[in-house]
Amino acid sequence: MAEDIKDKLENYRTAPFDARFPNQNQTRNCWSNYLDYHRCQKALDAKGIDTAPCDWYKRVYKSLCPMSWIQKWDEQREEGTFPGKI
Repeated sequence: MAEDIKDKLENYRTAPFDARFPNQNQTRNCWSNYLDYHRCQKALDAKGIDTAPCDWYKRVYKSLCPMSWIQKWDEQREEGTFPGKI
């Protein structure tokens, strides 16, 4: 399974189609992948497992989200004022 994930990451170009977000506006897709990445990191870190599978979410949100949003959300997480549930 790890080889499959690594293969997908190596061949990654841009965010693939996600049936949960069929419309052109990808704001919610951006938000969901940002949350999924940090939830994945938190869960796997707690178990002491390698967090490499979480990189998929990071690549997707970095290709969909404006950098200003990511910076703002990172600052909010550091300050403890982030509105999402991670």
